[in-house]
Amino acid sequence: MAMICFATARESAKYMRALQPAHYLLKIESFDVLSTLDKYDSGVFEAGGYKWRLSLYPKGNNGDNGSGYVSLYLSIEEPPPTQTVHVNYKLFVHNKLQKKYLTIQDTDEEISSFNRSKTQHGFPRFLSLKEFENRSNGYLDEKHSCTFGAEVFVIQPAKMREESFTLIRYPTQNTFTFQIENWSKLGTDPLSKEFTFEGRQWKLLVYPKGNAAGKGKSLSVYLEVQHLHEKMKVYAEFNLRVLDQLKNNNKEKPFKSWLSAPCPRKGDADFMPLKDLEKSAKGFVHDDALVVDVQIRVVSKL
Repeated sequence: MAMICFATARESAKYMRALQPAHYLLKIESFDVLSTLDKYDSGVFEAGGYKWRLSLYPKGNNGDNGSGYVSLYLSIEEPPPTQTVHVNYKLFVHNKLQKKYLTIQDTDEEISSFNRSKTQHGFPRFLSLKEFENRSNGYLDEKHSCTFGAEVFVIQPAKMREESFTLIRYPTQNTFTFQIENWSKLGTDPLSKEFTFEGRQWKLLVYPKGNAAGKGKSLSVYLEVQHLHEKMKVYAEFNLRVLDQLKNNNKEKPFKSWLSAPCPRKGDADFMPLKDLEKSAKGFVHDDALVVDVQIRVVSKL
């Protein structure tokens, strides 16, 4: 038989709520008769994969500084031989006049641990007997009936989904170049270069005659991440550049964005005017070739 060990009394929070307890209700028809007992253990109920009881001390648990109070505890049945069960729980008593439940829990929702050596946690001073037995307060009716309850939420780390998020700043080999030949012969179709970076597939995307708001007047340039599953996100900070092949006076724009399956790309439809590409003196198109690159400054890695 497991030994009962009372937990050290902790600060508790009390409040009223209309919603009844999720896991267990203990209805007592004659509290005046029950109060002749030192302790009453309820029937067993299940929550979170374990078996539990409510342990009620109608006249207070003197051994836990509960004299003059109703003492109410949550007790685990058949605790695992080598494991500790971590629980967030609430205990209740129904107020028949307000039609609400007085709810009592540890302050700051502190976690309670149950095991073979500590099978019981609760509140030795759950509610003063004077307040509880005064029928005008609504906890007892004319037949001395009352209702207690419990909610037990077991924290199970083994079933927890774990995620690691890392930002890689200024990674090595972070520049990827796309040289586009025969520029003067290109139409409106987008051009792209795929590359692998930090375990993901990426695409540098160029619209020679513009895209969306830039169509027909601007060069449109984007960085696009490939093969993201639903709800996956990648954070990236990067610069998109069109290189000046004569004077190194490059056209450059910085971007930072969360990329996702619905929105996998970031860039600018109006990256630069098409008329600037047509001016040979600017050096963006040289020997009928345009050079675009992306410099990735920061990227997330899951």
